[in-house]
Amino acid sequence: MIRLNIQDEIAPLERVVLGRADSSGPVPELKDAYDPKSAAHIKAGTYPKDEDMVQEMEALNQVFQKYGVTVYRPELIEDYNQIFSRDVAFVIDDKFMIANILEDRSREIEAMKPIINQIHPDKVLYFPEAAHIEGGDVMPWGDYIFVGTYYGENYADFITARTNLKGAAHLQKLFPHKKVKTFSLKKSNTIAEENALHLDCCFQPLGQGKAIIHKEGFLVEEEYEWLVNYFGKENCFHISKKEMYDMTSNIFSLAPDVVISEKNFDRLNDWLHKNHFKVEEVPYSEIGKQGGLLRCTTLPLERK
Repeated sequence: MIRLNIQDEIAPLERVVLGRADSSGPVPELKDAYDPKSAAHIKAGTYPKDEDMVQEMEALNQVFQKYGVTVYRPELIEDYNQIFSRDVAFVIDDKFMIANILEDRSREIEAMKPIINQIHPDKVLYFPEAAHIEGGDVMPWGDYIFVGTYYGENYADFITARTNLKGAAHLQKLFPHKKVKTFSLKKSNTIAEENALHLDCCFQPLGQGKAIIHKEGFLVEEEYEWLVNYFGKENCFHISKKEMYDMTSNIFSLAPDVVISEKNFDRLNDWLHKNHFKVEEVPYSEIGKQGGLLRCTTLPLERK
């Protein structure tokens, strides 16, 4: 059986599910794009090719091998996007949560069945139909679970609003001993620079008490201030609108002092080095064209 243990975003990684890009299917029709960044690249004719994304994911896989991490991959579904494994499921403590995602993407979880079958059935939990939630919005952090959501009554108008308050409320019910702290995120169906698709698109806690944050990604200033006060202003690396668009907060911690980052994030990577992190740099910009990056393509199952 697969052992599950996720208490936070930074403890040394033991096991992870890495998505796959070897048969993502044809370039989607513009009307079928799930987010404004993908739509922009479909329009511009720069939508990423499978072979380039496979190469990038293999570079990430090599880093996992270097650190002795056990890597699982979903089964292949021909002509189907299976890149962002974090969207479809996530782990908190020793529970494997199956997310409530967009209906069009429901087959992704089917491809993870061989992995889920190695988890004790009592540890696999589902959400009620009306409780929407995706893993990119959920961050376990010790006694807290940080959850990105959207409070507006026009929630249903946004394909980019992926986690609702019912999803957060159900999470609180499942983990009564933790504090679920919600953050209302800025959403746009059409302008990628104005859209925080998930919480990890505008915020990421790191080891050594540090965090990456984009102020404009939060709709409620007090919630942004709460995070800055929690981590301490001097410990927060603030990213610009352009850096948010490039997914600069969407990196991945292998350990409290080891971070995997995109190789072109010069300003962030310099800051990480100065703050005594070991930075494993990988090329990931083609995958970034679909509105997700390193955290989105990884589903951690066990950290020490």
